[in-house]
Amino acid sequence: MKPTAATLGRALDSADPAIRLYLLYGPDESGSRALAARLGKAMGADAERIDLTSAMLKGDPARLSDEAAAISLFGGKRWIRLDPATDDALDAIAALLDAPAAGNPVAAIGGTLRKDARLLKLVQGHKAALVHASYLPEGRDADALVVTLARDLGLQLRPEIARRIATGTGGDRALIGQELEKLALYADASPDHPKSIEHDMLDALGTASEEGDMARLSHAVFAGQPQRVDEELARLASEGIEGITVLRALSRRALQLAQLRSQMAQGDSVERVLETAGKAIFWKERPQIADQLARWTPETIATAITRLAEAERQVKSAGYPGHALVEEDLLAISRRAQRQR
Repeated sequence: MKPTAATLGRALDSADPAIRLYLLYGPDESGSRALAARLGKAMGADAERIDLTSAMLKGDPARLSDEAAAISLFGGKRWIRLDPATDDALDAIAALLDAPAAGNPVAAIGGTLRKDARLLKLVQGHKAALVHASYLPEGRDADALVVTLARDLGLQLRPEIARRIATGTGGDRALIGQELEKLALYADASPDHPKSIEHDMLDALGTASEEGDMARLSHAVFAGQPQRVDEELARLASEGIEGITVLRALSRRALQLAQLRSQMAQGDSVERVLETAGKAIFWKERPQIADQLARWTPETIATAITRLAEAERQVKSAGYPGHALVEEDLLAISRRAQRQR
């Protein structure tokens, strides 16, 4: 069934014995994996985790239900993480749900699935399964996620600090976690000894600054630097960052430029626009944004926003051409900026 957030949280945190399968899917795979980790935490630090892939189950569909019913050699708890969960695992998941008994819960990471996906149709409505779609947090939701994760590490963040981290990481939970862990180590913070984080600490670690994961790519795209776009996309892909995470970060920058450009259309100068933006723009990024504003008109930035939204729609659909689609669109936008100066 499709639970509320509270129902899902209670089931994960209690490792509800009535639930055999958690299907965690959606474009925010980092969020899905974080939910799977929450189940693992509920099982206990000594629990044994069995890692399976759909390819492993395609030729041996009975293996999943066997593992779910197996007893640990040492008598401890066990749980199973199926990553990725694709149609190759359909028979195995059907066997698990139909088995007379299970015992060891399965967290299946499904990635982006269409509404009519066979895997969803199989699992939805089954009383022994919970289905949850994870989406990348945006705006205040992303800021709130940063604050929550930071608090768990003993970090105290003012709103503008949280916003800077959320923007620099593109709202990706895994990246946010990595940046916060670096900050906690740097500040010697812990839940028992919380520490406040300021801009100079972010600068010292290169966290969510102009040297951050997404900001460099954003500048390369909107400042008309196609060669750098290629380099930045390759770097991000090597770190496992691509697809919707990248598109969402670029869309946020495009919307920001659209808002600032509309002020200029009403007669404000670039300097005045940046001044009135206040803390919404990190001071080190102001020269870059000024350059970008000089390249874009309200009409051309609206076209870029539409193109990014369409690219996201295609990425969410089944069988999309992956990294190549994102690269093609971002290079096209960057070449447009290159011609507009």
